[in-house]
Parts: sequence; C-alpha cells; structure tokens
Amino acid sequence: MASFNAGVVCALLVLCMFVPSLATVYTVGDTSGWAIGTDYSTWPSGKTFAVGDSLVFNYGGGHTVDEVSASDYNSCTVGNSLSTDSSGTTTIPLKTAGTHYFICGVVGHCGSGMKLAVTVGKASATAPSGTGTPSTPAGNTPTATTTTPTTTSTHSSSGTTLSPIVALFVMAWSTFSVLALT
Repeated sequence: MASFNAGVVCALLVLCMFVPSLATVYTVGDTSGWAIGTDYSTWPSGKTFAVGDSLVFNYGGGHTVDEVSASDYNSCTVGNSLSTDSSGTTTIPLKTAGTHYFICGVVGHCGSGMKLAVTVGKASATAPSGTGTPSTPAGNTPTATTTTPTTTSTHSSSGTTLSPIVALFVMAWSTFSVLALT
C-alpha cells in the first residue's frame, strides 16, 4: 500500500512540474493597467499567448472590459459584447485559439485607444514553429498590432508562472509528509 501511495505521489510530482509552467497570467498594460493613455496596440508585441493563459485587466471605476467581435472592435461599437465586467479586476481565461478583441464599453474610451486585440495560439507542450500566420476574415482586419506566437518559453515580465523548482519543492515536501504518516 505504501509503495502505491509513493507511486501516486511521484506521478503527481512529475505532472505538477510541467502543467503549471505552461500557463501564463498576463497583466494587461503592465503597471499602467487598463486605462486611457496606454498604448494597447503595441502591448502584445513580444508576448506569446496560448490557450490556457489568462489576461488580467486592472482598472479603476468608470471603465469596463468587454469582449467583442472583430467588427465591433474595429468600429468601437458598444452594447453587443460577448462578455462584460466592471469589477475593477477582470480575469479572462483564454480558452480558444484565434484573435480575441476587448474594448472599454464606456462611450468614447474605445475611440481613445482602450481596445486590445490578442492572437492566441493553441496550447502546446512544445514550442510552435512560428511559421504560421493568423487568419482574419475578410473585412475584419484589426487596427491593433497582433502577434504570432514564436515560443512558449519566452514571457514578458508581466506574465507569472509557477516555477517548476517551487512545484518540485512543494511536491517533495508533500511526498515526505505522506510517507512519514504511513
């Protein structure tokens, strides 16, 4: 029985070393947050977004985070959002590959630059080749800069991941605790 428990703990240890390091949490606008005056057309540059990552929007009162269609993004149309939040801290899990569009739904804010388009690549344990080009339906070309993922190991300073070393330490401590009790 003890060897079975040790085997389960070891399997969990191996899994925890790899899974947490694949997802990244990006703080939109870095220290500026989600605010008027931040250049969201260049913010995605150099960042690699993948399914499983999350975007965190930090903002004060008087703003919203609306996920919208490409056409609503391009025209800054409010009122047709796919999702909306005005809590002050909005976390958007990136669940699907493709381009995701976000605007501030307060009248005039999108037109003042509070709009963000990010291209999300498929989740992968290996680095993508970077040779693919994201496709955009005709007539829906976003005005913001989008990026094509080039590697899963490069993240901006605004992204946070659980270090495999920390995961290893936690799992080793857990393993020791479980084995000491048996």
